[in-house]
Amino acid sequence: MLTVQVFVYLQLLDFITTVLGFRLGASEASPFVRTMVHLGPEIGVALSKAIALVLGAVCVWRGKAHLIGWINYWYAALVVWNLCIIIRVLPIPSVTR
Repeated sequence: MLTVQVFVYLQLLDFITTVLGFRLGASEASPFVRTMVHLGPEIGVALSKAIALVLGAVCVWRGKAHLIGWINYWYAALVVWNLCIIIRVLPIPSVTR
């Protein structure tokens, strides 16, 4: 069940990094999530996370929890991607002497 816990944590991290990216001026790359963001950034991303969690629960219920392990690699990469985007859009303060 550690795999399922990691899945839930990655969903939370994806939510946080995506919303932070939005607040810094980044845009959504996923067409699926982009359609839901019109409801509001936080609501759209939360809805996509709810769908992901339901699909994860279906995998566990159907005895396919091993699939979540593979999906975790995708979400881990996605969180790293979000962090890279956040770093890229962060304003760099000028250093003056």
